[in-house]
Amino acid sequence: MKNRLLTAKATLPTYDRNKLVARIVHLGFGAFHRAHQSVYADILAAEHGSDWGYCEVNLIGGEQQIADLKLQDNLYTVAEMSADAWTARVVGVAKRALHAQVDGLETVLAAMCEPQVAIVSLTITEKGYCHSPATGKLMLDHPLIVGDLQNPHQPKSAAGVIVEALARRKAAGLPAFSVMSCDNMPENGHVTRNVVCAYARAVSAELGDWIEANVTFPSTMVDRIVPAVTAETLDKIEQLTGVRDPAGVACEPFRQWVIEDNFVAGRPAWEKAGAELVADVVPFEEMKLRMLNGSHSFLAYLGYLAGYQHINECMEDENYRRAAHALMLQEQAPTLKVQGVDLAHYANLLIARYSNTALRHRTWQIAMDGSQKLPQRMLDSVRWHLVHQSDFSLLALGIAGWMRYVGGVDEQGQAIEVCDPLLAVIQNAVNSSAQGEARVQALLGIEAIFGNELPEDATFVAQVKKAYLTLLEKGAKATVAQYAAAR
Repeated sequence: MKNRLLTAKATLPTYDRNKLVARIVHLGFGAFHRAHQSVYADILAAEHGSDWGYCEVNLIGGEQQIADLKLQDNLYTVAEMSADAWTARVVGVAKRALHAQVDGLETVLAAMCEPQVAIVSLTITEKGYCHSPATGKLMLDHPLIVGDLQNPHQPKSAAGVIVEALARRKAAGLPAFSVMSCDNMPENGHVTRNVVCAYARAVSAELGDWIEANVTFPSTMVDRIVPAVTAETLDKIEQLTGVRDPAGVACEPFRQWVIEDNFVAGRPAWEKAGAELVADVVPFEEMKLRMLNGSHSFLAYLGYLAGYQHINECMEDENYRRAAHALMLQEQAPTLKVQGVDLAHYANLLIARYSNTALRHRTWQIAMDGSQKLPQRMLDSVRWHLVHQSDFSLLALGIAGWMRYVGGVDEQGQAIEVCDPLLAVIQNAVNSSAQGEARVQALLGIEAIFGNELPEDATFVAQVKKAYLTLLEKGAKATVAQYAAAR
């Protein structure tokens, strides 16, 4: 099976893979990284002679992904899905694949300490940063962080592994690398810097100073819809290419990458593959997090409650379509600082992307980890509206939809499998409160999500309670229809 992928009916890596150098160590070899950053590197190698390759690493979980990649000489397939046609490319830029618990942490740290490594990049999801989404600060009481600080030379968290690698590079007289987050968080570079430097200072003040002086943490905005891989996905890829690829991934044709150009040891010429290199990513991040991710979460909670399993099904409901569009343009767009972007066109493009029937992006998947997502996708916008005394009723409905969803029982009385790093805290709030206004009050009391000020704001609390009680009384479909009609 080792090189069968080189016979696939797909765009194949015609470049000399032996000339690639693992200059980037990537933590989090999941579906999104495979379909996004690796594709940019593959295009650079194929079309521009780039020698920037990846050492792919999973720290916790994802053992099978790494094993599958190794069996295929580090090759895998990316299929782009549209209603009209599917196309595929075999990506060949992975030089090595490692798993901390299979290959050993020392092997991973040694790879990160190789002299040529210029960038360590991350797609570890919001919860992988062990930070409070409400404050952006490292949670020193997080179990992974507590364990790492007790044994800093054998870390398990991403922050711990990065700091230990940097400590070893410093001791060996090697230059630092840049640390680049590619996760969906506002100012993801700043969050990464806060988390890494706070952890480093807890290990050693001197090490913390060295990292602050020598490491850069460029922010990025990444965009491509990549549904979770299913057996059906892999079957379709096999039908398309003629080769079974357990490491394959499918995604939409659209891709975007905006990168803060701030690297201490060099970077690939990503702009040649279509990325935008800018001085300030934050306005682009906010646009994407609020308009795309915020509407995605809105549709995920309210769609799931209505029985819609996929985002494209939500788009077939005219009320959901109208509500999502209004949320983007009337409640999210006014809060943005981005300049020179046609936000109406952007919103229309998002609706078209959501309507892609080939994607089958599950509402349940997007609904995961809501405690980590709500602050940047909805709550920051709510704060803007409270200051400007403007309407945020659809945002309030989205938040109420999350509250109804994490109650753990759908409108048909069926259990919902709620996945969230704060699940115990959420369940405690649910179980200790009566259904209705008391439930809203209990969930608003989770400081790690809502902070201190929003739960004290009478306008905010009233709007969320109103939306929540309407969901209880009328159900998600009728409530979304009512809110859409009001626009």
